[in-house]
Amino acid sequence: MRILLVEDDARISRDVAAALDAAGYLVDAEANGEEAWFRGDTEDYAAAVLDLGLPGMDGMSVLKRWRASGRAFPVLVLTARGTWAERVEGIDAGADDYLPKPFAMEELLARLRAVIRRNNGHAAPALQIGEIMLDPRQMRVTVKGAAVALSPQEYRLVAYLMHHSGRVVPQQELAEQLQAEHYERESNAVEVLVGRVRRKLGAGSIETRRGFGYIMSAPDSAS
Repeated sequence: MRILLVEDDARISRDVAAALDAAGYLVDAEANGEEAWFRGDTEDYAAAVLDLGLPGMDGMSVLKRWRASGRAFPVLVLTARGTWAERVEGIDAGADDYLPKPFAMEELLARLRAVIRRNNGHAAPALQIGEIMLDPRQMRVTVKGAAVALSPQEYRLVAYLMHHSGRVVPQQELAEQLQAEHYERESNAVEVLVGRVRRKLGAGSIETRRGFGYIMSAPDSAS
């Protein structure tokens, strides 16, 4: 899943990006409010981590413009000020959660997992479809209780489809969520990746809807 990180403090941005990468996310980082607004307005993200004190355009304005244009991805706001009045303004403007600086990286990751989960209609911390279970906190996937070894890209595929269970996800959307923007996307890369994951999770775990995309379903009982 792709995350838009908007933070003008180079050290904080670097540390948060490293933590997000280690947690299995793809990260696009911006330090300027204008550029961040444009990316969030034109590209698809699973969530954004947004600082309020930005050059070019302040974070509150970025958030308001995203929401005004119908961008619905969850936004976790970072702020060094964090007064109650500012938090109320941000929540009313469309923020999904607030995290004052300084913060523990574990809390940022937990809050990010929660807003992504809730945004996709999931209440429980672990996601389950049939015998397949995903624990985002541990980056662990199991089938019938047995852990499945997945590469980082395979894990991102399973995580994205399970977060969007019940919806057919177009191939192009998957490609954008699974591969960094500078990666040269081959036309059959997603198809090959899905094939590898099917062999690990079960033949019926991911259903192909020809011409539409992919959807997660319970694996065949015989697999």
